[in-house]
Amino acid sequence: MTAASTTPRIPPLNPPYEPHIKTMLDKWMPPDTAVEPLALFRTFGVHDELFSRMLPLGSGILGHGRVDARLRELAIHRTCALCGAEYEWGVHAVTFGSPLGMTDGQLFSTVHGSADDPVWSQREALVFRLTDAVHATSGISDELFTALAAHFTPDQILELVITAGWYRTISYVINVAGVELEPWAARFPSADRSTT
Repeated sequence: MTAASTTPRIPPLNPPYEPHIKTMLDKWMPPDTAVEPLALFRTFGVHDELFSRMLPLGSGILGHGRVDARLRELAIHRTCALCGAEYEWGVHAVTFGSPLGMTDGQLFSTVHGSADDPVWSQREALVFRLTDAVHATSGISDELFTALAAHFTPDQILELVITAGWYRTISYVINVAGVELEPWAARFPSADRSTT
């Protein structure tokens, strides 16, 4: 896993924002939030054309998915951990993972564990295996596809793959741009903690 950067390579935008950038940032942040727009979103804003095109897919994954939110978060957390994107892993741990009931042991496993850890149900273990496989090989075996198809519909399998791919792209941006960690977000757990 890569270490978090201390100085951004591509600095995020800072206020005052151009009106069209402020409008986009407002769309990406929860309504009536007192939190400054995330450093990641302000980094996306450096390329306003791409930034405007990213919102539909991002909000579609997070707000309109056909996969249970905990399973979505498992795919996101594992992808970000595999990519060394502590920034996004930590933001999701605080804003989605823990509120959705992911335990400390499960969050630990997404960084240091495997699909065989006892903290995962059968369906969760399959999502973990899928995420690992697409990360390592850009595909999955027939055996894994058959196992997934016994528990998920074709559209759900596609959604899980697209979710992993989307968060791999986000991880690339974080790692290349050197997005600074949010002070309130979680950090990767130490490797010497127990998963139980």
